[in-house]
Amino acid sequence: MIVHRKLIRDRIPGLLEARGVRYEVRELGEREYAEALDTKLQEELREYLEAAPSGRVEELADLMEVVYAILENDGVSPEAFEAVRLEKKTERGGFEKRLLLEFTREPGE
Repeated sequence: MIVHRKLIRDRIPGLLEARGVRYEVRELGEREYAEALDTKLQEELREYLEAAPSGRVEELADLMEVVYAILENDGVSPEAFEAVRLEKKTERGGFEKRLLLEFTREPGE
């Protein structure tokens, strides 16, 4: 028996049943769900960072699925999120120039 205690996608129980795997799940309350989403976000980010180049797109898709679930749980539409992203990009730019900030020195230092 493997103990997982992690957030899973909605169709996983059916996939486990189809394979004859015994399992136990429970539905999370609001606070537990929010915490589980944060943990899942960290898990998916770790998997992305450890992925081979050929698996990075799939891992990014998993990461974005968690981001969309967090947005939905927080009552934020994908459109509102995209508007915030575009506003930040307009104000501060994107990452197209590949700039690395080496240091700063405040006036008078």
